[in-house]
Amino acid sequence: MKRIASFSVDHTKLMPGMYVSRIDGDITTYDLRQRRPNCGDYLDNATLHTFEHLFATFIRNSEISDCIIYFGPMGCQTGAYLLVRNADNNKVFEVVKQVLRQIIDHEGEIYGAAAAECGNYKSHDLAKAKEESKRYLAVLENIKNPTFQY
Repeated sequence: MKRIASFSVDHTKLMPGMYVSRIDGDITTYDLRQRRPNCGDYLDNATLHTFEHLFATFIRNSEISDCIIYFGPMGCQTGAYLLVRNADNNKVFEVVKQVLRQIIDHEGEIYGAAAAECGNYKSHDLAKAKEESKRYLAVLENIKNPTFQY
């Protein structure tokens, strides 16, 4: 079996940040690493689920909306993947920070959190998703010259 690229990253050394996981033609996969792997500090499902709903909605309504292929959480509960067509890394970095600010400022409904729209619509926590966004935004704002490399 061919080993997939993400399993080749040494997760014992991986720190929170934003990385280019892979490039396939004109599609860039970003690793939005919110938590340090294997340290016992993971995103709980309700937080991750709400973060996913809000981030996906805001990024698909951003200035790079036409380039968004996919956004979704990692099963290991330490971050998410963002796939972007024709990506400019620095532009995507700035838009990700804008989206995090939108989540922090969001009041009201959690988009797509109704029984007809979501397979687990009761598993949400807006307050924790906002806290997670603040936490991750602080990580990204401390990166002055992003290299996007693991």
